[in-house]
Amino acid sequence: MYTKQQAIKLMNTWGGQQLPFFFMIDFELQKPVLHLLDQLPDSISFDINGVSKNKPIEIAETPFSFKLNPVAFETYKKAFDEVMSELNYGNSYLLNLTFPTPIKTSLNLESIFYRSSASYKLMIKDEMVVFSPEPFVKISNGKITSYPMKGTIDASIANAKEILLADPKEQAEHATIVDLIRNDLSKVASNVKVDRYRYVEKISTSRKSLLQVSSKIEGTLTSNFRNQLGSTIFSLLPAGSISGAPKKKTLDIIKKSENSPRSYFTGIMGVFDGVNLDSGVMIRFIEQKNDKFVFRSGGGITSLSNVKTEYQELLDKVYVPFN
Repeated sequence: MYTKQQAIKLMNTWGGQQLPFFFMIDFELQKPVLHLLDQLPDSISFDINGVSKNKPIEIAETPFSFKLNPVAFETYKKAFDEVMSELNYGNSYLLNLTFPTPIKTSLNLESIFYRSSASYKLMIKDEMVVFSPEPFVKISNGKITSYPMKGTIDASIANAKEILLADPKEQAEHATIVDLIRNDLSKVASNVKVDRYRYVEKISTSRKSLLQVSSKIEGTLTSNFRNQLGSTIFSLLPAGSISGAPKKKTLDIIKKSENSPRSYFTGIMGVFDGVNLDSGVMIRFIEQKNDKFVFRSGGGITSLSNVKTEYQELLDKVYVPFN
């Protein structure tokens, strides 16, 4: 574990030397973890779009159970109302509000990790498991690309895709985050543009299938970008899709409304293979605390949000991505 400045310097150095490494950065930017891939501890396993570092195991056919003990609606509503007050005062336009949900499952973290299907998977032995569908940034051939994900609906609802894309709240939320990410990328890249806007993907889970909306934003880095990997990544954090806009003031509201640090939840994880970099946002996150499991989830709040709809979205996102 390093300080923020140590992590930036080390990522810049390893990037310039084209040394493959793994990185994990917490939401508060206080506990970065960095390891050269050939020195990765056995306690860390990951699979990032097929680039993996773990020990395959045989998964026993254990009967699967998954039960939620969600935060009370009244508790959620209290925080929601506080956020809405800040939105109505103009202190934020979009804020990602999250809550922990204690869960009970018949599986351990290792079984969940190996059975899950996701683009960004991570396990820290006996501490946490992540199975995230959301990229943070990808760097390839001198291009940096981000894929913010905003907008979720139960896929079983009739005309779900049409309803999701036509929803004024979802339209406003997605437009706000695309604008924020475009501005963020403009700090480190030139010729920033939106390549694809609001495309829909389906995610299958243990509880239900979901439709989620993403966009693709891309820019061009300078020729010496590998010497600036740490500086580039940290200048974009925390990820806009899981914080909000404007970012600085919204982070202050999140700290007040959520009452406890997020730590690695909604941070990022990634791998540099010596040439290219791929990273994901650490959502869909289960933490182990004294043999008990806690799932962290949330959603974007705007002035158009409905408290019951947002509460349901928080619960819909508590799942594991397998049947």
